[in-house]
Amino acid sequence: ALQGYAAEMDNPLMAHLISPELQNKKDILFGNMEEIYHFHNRIFLRELETYVEYPELVGRCFLDQMEDFQIYEKYCQNKPRSESLWRQFSDSVFFQECQRKLDHKLSLDSYLLKPVQRITKYQLLLKEMLKYSKNCEGAEDLQEALTSILGILKAVNDSMHQIAITGYDGNLNELGKLLMQGSFNVWTDHKKGHTKVKDLARFKPMQRHLFLHEKAVLFCKKREENGEGYEKAPSYSYKHSLNMAAVGITENVKGDAKKFEIWYNAREEVYIIQAPTPEVKATWVNEIRKVLT
Repeated sequence: ALQGYAAEMDNPLMAHLISPELQNKKDILFGNMEEIYHFHNRIFLRELETYVEYPELVGRCFLDQMEDFQIYEKYCQNKPRSESLWRQFSDSVFFQECQRKLDHKLSLDSYLLKPVQRITKYQLLLKEMLKYSKNCEGAEDLQEALTSILGILKAVNDSMHQIAITGYDGNLNELGKLLMQGSFNVWTDHKKGHTKVKDLARFKPMQRHLFLHEKAVLFCKKREENGEGYEKAPSYSYKHSLNMAAVGITENVKGDAKKFEIWYNAREEVYIIQAPTPEVKATWVNEIRKVLT
């Protein structure tokens, strides 16, 4: 992909085949693929080779390089932009010519997906290795490496959702780290002035996608998109957010193990939230509790 396509975008002999809209878009199309390639080629592969005789110790190798694996997060965040650019120009003469010269059966998009597949494969490999290294000396490192890679996958997945939020005015990065995101049934109950207004239309819950950041929780409405690949990824229209500094939580709601309450400004606004399972509820309640303490 880098030699047969990316390099060719800078090749003066190919310039006449590139449409003007595609010029200077190399960074969008390939993201930081070159960075990933060099990391593997110059650093990670060499490290791995030192463990050829001691495969059970390979966990150490992952742990030493864990910082560098963040480059995958960057790649995945750019993927939707890359994807939509590719769709606009996938049938351009330039790409067809590159593919013909390489004699590839698959087009460029298959190669652009490789880093996403690679980071997913690592966790499967580490799981397999753990299975056969139960009592080896490297087992703890393998377990820790697996946990770290799963953490990166979660961050990749969360950020893929986060970049799909529309209609939020501020800068999402200012809300601190994104800790959790997921879909819930939500009922609201607001006290207006002295009279408590129970909104009768609210017997039916709203479907809301919640994003829990360190400084705020965002309520969004999920919109399914129709399309292929990342285009199928939903988008989330922003509805409102609560500042975590003024949030309180009631961990148990009578009669339903999947429900908890988030309330705001001394119960001026109360949100009853129903998770898909008691386990999901427990994870969220734990994370919220950590933020509040």
